[in-house]
Amino acid sequence: MPAPKHPRPVAVKLGGSLANSPDLPAWIAALDACRLPLIIVPGGGAFADTVRDMQKKMRFDDEAAHHMALVAMQQYGIALAALWPRLVSVATPAAIRRALRLGQVACWNPTGMVRDAALPKSWDVTSDTLAAWLAAQFNADRLILIKSVDVPNGAETTLAELAAADLVDPLFPHYAAASGAAVYVAGPASIAGAAALLMQGAAPGHKIRLA
Repeated sequence: MPAPKHPRPVAVKLGGSLANSPDLPAWIAALDACRLPLIIVPGGGAFADTVRDMQKKMRFDDEAAHHMALVAMQQYGIALAALWPRLVSVATPAAIRRALRLGQVACWNPTGMVRDAALPKSWDVTSDTLAAWLAAQFNADRLILIKSVDVPNGAETTLAELAAADLVDPLFPHYAAASGAAVYVAGPASIAGAAALLMQGAAPGHKIRLA
C-alpha cells in the first residue's frame, strides 16, 4: 500500500490590527483547535505603523523601512508566542518543517527569507503579500487572512476587489493567485464558528474568487 500523504499546510496571516482587539484571544483559541499543519504569518499592525511614522521623520529609504517592517512582524510574532503555548518562532524553511512535524504551530519570522527573496522592497508589499508568497513556498492548501473587519461583499469578492477596497496591498492579488492556495478572508463575524470549522479541516471566513 502507498504511504499516506502528509496533509498540505494552512497559512494564516493574523492581522496586526488584532493586537489591540478583544477578538485576539478568541482567534488564538480557534486556531489552536486546528489539527492541520499551521503556519502563522504575523501582521505588522502598530509595530509597522511606528516604522511608517519614523520614516516620515527620519527620511530613510524604502529598503530600510521594508527591513524594519519585517522586524515589526517578528515583534508581533514574539508577543503572540507569549500568549499561545503551541506557537514557536521559526525563521527558515527547515525550522518551519520541523515545527510542523512536531505538531507545533509555526510562527514565521520573515526577516531572513524575505530579504533574500526577489520581492519588491517597498510598502506595496505588506504581510498579506508575504503570507501569499510563503503559501507558495510551502504548497499551502489554503491561505486565510484574519482581519479586524469583515469583507463587505462576502463570497462575491474577488482578489482585485480586495485590493481596490484597501483590505490588502496592491500586489496581493498577483501573489495570491500564483500561490495556488484557496484564499479566505475572516473577520469578526467569522469568530463564532471558527474553532469548529478548523477542527474539521475547513476554513473560516469567505472564500475569495480569483476574478
